[in-house]
Amino acid sequence: MNFTLKKSETIYRGKVFDLQRDELVYNSGNEGIREVAIHPGGAVAIALTRDYKIILVEQFRYPLQKFTLELPAGKLNPGEDPSACAARELEEETGYKAGKLIRLGAIATTPGFCTELLHVYLAEDLTPGNQQLEEGEYGLQIKSYTIKDIENMISEGEIFDAKTISGIYLAKLHIFNRDSR
Repeated sequence: MNFTLKKSETIYRGKVFDLQRDELVYNSGNEGIREVAIHPGGAVAIALTRDYKIILVEQFRYPLQKFTLELPAGKLNPGEDPSACAARELEEETGYKAGKLIRLGAIATTPGFCTELLHVYLAEDLTPGNQQLEEGEYGLQIKSYTIKDIENMISEGEIFDAKTISGIYLAKLHIFNRDSR
């Protein structure tokens, strides 16, 4: 590292993230400011049906003021295991329960200013159940697509959510490696 931390303070505490402001002194003597969104992280579920379709959710995203197609995902509760979060979010958003969860890895969503890490899981052996949507998720629609269809939607810009693009890639690598053995 080419800097020393001079001062760090939390300047905002929110429901989803906190905002931290750090004052730095670089080895050159120049000073700098870093603002960091402190986020507890979350988990993503790539729900793979028996006929090799992937379940996505279409939901309204307030910051973008538009609907997006995404993999089911959500924020970690304090002390929650990421696999439990993935299973919980999958069931809440889609109603499906996973008989098997396979950890595929983790992604840093926006490492330039945020601490959020999303843990990515492949969910298999699905059984249908009941959605348990939160108030802000009412109107969420469940859709299923082949990987090829999803790749086409990514290519056409219809799917632009980073966790979904990353998750599909990780799932494809896993499935390809598993099936080529």
